[in-house]
Amino acid sequence: MSNPAQLPFEQTNVLQLAPGLRTLRSQGAVHRVRTAGGEDAWLVTGHAQVAQLLDDDRLGRSHPDPGAAAKDPGAALLAGLLGDLATDHPRMRALLEPHFTSERMLALRPRVEELARRLLDELADRERPVDLREALALPLPIQVMCTWLGVPQEDTDRFAGWTQDAADLGDPARSKQGLGELFGYCRQLVADKRKNPGDDAISRICATEGVGDDEVLGLTALLLFGGYETTAARIGTCTALLLADPERWQALRDDPGLVPAAVEETLRRSMPNPHNGGMPRYALTDFEIDGVTVRTGDFVMLNIIAANHDETVFADPGRIDVARDTSGSLVFGRGAHACVGAMLARTQLQVVLTQLVTCFPTMRLAVGVEELGLRHNTLIGGLIQLPVTW
Repeated sequence: MSNPAQLPFEQTNVLQLAPGLRTLRSQGAVHRVRTAGGEDAWLVTGHAQVAQLLDDDRLGRSHPDPGAAAKDPGAALLAGLLGDLATDHPRMRALLEPHFTSERMLALRPRVEELARRLLDELADRERPVDLREALALPLPIQVMCTWLGVPQEDTDRFAGWTQDAADLGDPARSKQGLGELFGYCRQLVADKRKNPGDDAISRICATEGVGDDEVLGLTALLLFGGYETTAARIGTCTALLLADPERWQALRDDPGLVPAAVEETLRRSMPNPHNGGMPRYALTDFEIDGVTVRTGDFVMLNIIAANHDETVFADPGRIDVARDTSGSLVFGRGAHACVGAMLARTQLQVVLTQLVTCFPTMRLAVGVEELGLRHNTLIGGLIQLPVTW
C-alpha cells in the first residue's frame, strides 16, 4: 500500500472543491489517508459508498476500544456535547424526533420570517458594503434556536459567543472554555424549565418520561450548537454561491418560487465541512467496501461534499443548476442517520433567500469571489466574511 495522503485538503475558494479531494475522487471511492493529527484513516468519497455507510450499523460514532480511538477533534466535541448519548444514537433520535415534526416546523416558520424581516430592516439602514454574515447569517439562527428552545432573547449574544468558541478546533483551550460556559448556562436553564415549564422544546424534552437532567442538558447544548453554527455557516455559503452569478440571482428575483430548489442545490455544493475529512465513524466489525478491507476499530471518514460532487450521480457537479434533481444529495445524511433538524435548516435558508431577493433585488458581492475567505479552524467551516452591497 502506498503512503497515505495527508489531510486536510483545504478548499481555498467557495466555488471550488478542495484540490486534494478532487484528485482523490478521480482515483476511486475509498482511500487510505492520514489526518492532520497524524492518525491513519479511511476516507470515503464515492457517492454510493458514502450513502451506504451513512446508514450502516457496521460503523458507529464510538470506538469499540475507546482507549485506542483515533484522536478526532470533531468526535471529541460531539462526545463533549452529548455525554453518554454520543454512543446511543437510537436513544438520541427517539428523544429529538418528536420536537422536529413537520407540524412544529411549519408553526415556527412565521416567527422565522418575522426575525429575518427585522434583521433585513436593520440591514437596509447600514452603510454599504455590509458584512452579511455578521448582519444576518450569525444572528438569525441563534435567535430562531433561542425562540424554539425557550431561551430568553436577551441571552442570545452570549450563546452565539459560546458556540463559536466551542467550535474553534484550532484553539482547544478556547473550545473547552466555550463548552464549559454553554453547559453552565444550560444546566441552570434546564433546572428553571423543570420548575416553570413553558411552550418550548426544552420544556417538552424535560416532560418526556424517563429523561434525566444530564440527557436534557446534552440535547440542549447539542441543539444550540448544531442548530446555530451549521445554519449560520450555510446561510453564508449558499448566499455567496448564488450571488457569485448575477444571472442566477436575477432568476431568483424573477421567480422566487425557485428558492427551495436553489437551497437544495447550493447545500449540495457547500455542505458540510468542505476543508476537512468528513463525518467521523469507527468500524465496529471487519467488512469490505469497494474492494477495500476495513478492520474493526479503523477510523472512517465519510466525505459528503466529495460524494455530492460524484459525476456518476450529478453531471457537471461543480455547476450550480437550480433545475437539477438533488434527490440523491447526502447533505442531511441518510436513513437512520438523517439529520433530524433538516427541515428547520431548510426553513431558515428558504426564508432568508426569499426575503433577500425580494427586499434586495440588486444585491451583489462587494468583493471578488476569490476574496471570500473560508474558516479552516472550526468544525463547521463557512465564510470569514460576506461583504455585499446593492
